[in-house]
Amino acid sequence: MAPPHPSPLQLYNTLTRRVEPFTPLHSPRVTLYTCGPTVWNYAHIGNFRTFLFEDLLHRFLEFSGYDVFHIMNLTDVDDRTIKAAAAAGKSLDAHTAPFVQAFFEDRDYLRIKPAHVYPRATQTVPAMVALVERLLERGVAYAGEDGSVYFAIAKFPTYGRLSQLDTRELKTGARVSSDEYAKDDPRDFALWKRASAVDETVGAAWDAPFGRGRPGWHLECSAMSLSEIRSRFNVETLDLHAGGIDLVFPHHEDEIAQSEAATGQPFARHWLHGEFLNVRGTKMSKRFGNFLTARDLREQGVDAAALRLLFWQTHYRQSLDFNDAALDGAREGVKRLGEFQQRLAHVPETAATAETLDARALQFETDFRTALADDLNAPRALAALFDFVRAVNREIDQASRTPNARRARSALEGAMAVLDILPSAKAAGEELATWVAEHIAAREKARKAKDFPEADRIRRALRDRGVELEDTPVGTKWRVV
Repeated sequence: MAPPHPSPLQLYNTLTRRVEPFTPLHSPRVTLYTCGPTVWNYAHIGNFRTFLFEDLLHRFLEFSGYDVFHIMNLTDVDDRTIKAAAAAGKSLDAHTAPFVQAFFEDRDYLRIKPAHVYPRATQTVPAMVALVERLLERGVAYAGEDGSVYFAIAKFPTYGRLSQLDTRELKTGARVSSDEYAKDDPRDFALWKRASAVDETVGAAWDAPFGRGRPGWHLECSAMSLSEIRSRFNVETLDLHAGGIDLVFPHHEDEIAQSEAATGQPFARHWLHGEFLNVRGTKMSKRFGNFLTARDLREQGVDAAALRLLFWQTHYRQSLDFNDAALDGAREGVKRLGEFQQRLAHVPETAATAETLDARALQFETDFRTALADDLNAPRALAALFDFVRAVNREIDQASRTPNARRARSALEGAMAVLDILPSAKAAGEELATWVAEHIAAREKARKAKDFPEADRIRRALRDRGVELEDTPVGTKWRVV
């Protein structure tokens, strides 16, 4: 792994609306907080587009030599989880537990690198109570007549700078108690909600000095992230905070307000937001009836590598349209990469040295790193990768002796540590079997036509993939060596 370069990474910061050098507070350590799933139901692949862009960020930071500490929360208490649990006639924990497990299964299927910790909101309530007390003591929170505690936006003058809202016409005392409210409508938001009968029924109520109730959604992320970095690193500022573009307002705006009002420190140095995944031109959601989960794709036999490649083909700050044709194209790309990996794997270590091939590998490594260091430009990194595949295949085809591919293998392995888009073992095996069958059939046709040079060429191509043939009275048999 390469050591971190001086400010090697340039990232778009939503807070400043420009691409700027990324500089962690205490390099090489990087604290990364990403908003995780709300476990009232299965996460859809629109959610996973965000989680995958964050996976790319996590992996590239580590590839660049940083020591990443990644926190991803699990929202297991909010308006939606309580409503869903009540509708199912279950306790909050009984309703959310299967969806927590499903999220981890989907994460593993999609090859997303696990976060270091997954704090659950219901298990971090004492930290949330402490944060509300701190805000009350500082005079930026107040108890409403309804028994809930609200954040006073008027007492936080910089409110709105992340989402660039104009709060000059803010109506003092106007409040909203729901977790999500109308865009461009900044009002005092609930930090702590007085317990309702439904909350008590499903087990979503806790005692607090300011009244029995439950945390607001926005409060949860601030408390969980601050609790982790304060206890582990004695800091109250995150290096990176990432999420979907739909979280900028109100969620992340409110996180900034309550966190900075409590600590007096910047909450996050850098904010990253990924764009939507669209289906038929519309943002994916249950409301629009175009809901597709990761487990739907897994049950359909879609290799996770294809979905990852599909997502990398569009920059994380651009909306992406999901359709079968695009997925089929990504499948073909993954297949090509698998064939290329197998070809390199079966070049013997004793093969002739090849300065040209080594130069190709070095150029690719430079282009790959440069692309991703430019605001995670995955499409450009993919272009460099497939240019590399074509160039190396051409070098091997044209060489009078098989060149040594050690350096090319190393370059490919480095790129896959970040992109992880080689076919799964099962998919690779099925694709290899299909490819071998097609080549054996083509060889047999050449032999019948007495085109022995072509038959020999096909046999060499099979050998390049590590496939050994045996001609028998009952047909040609093959095995991988």
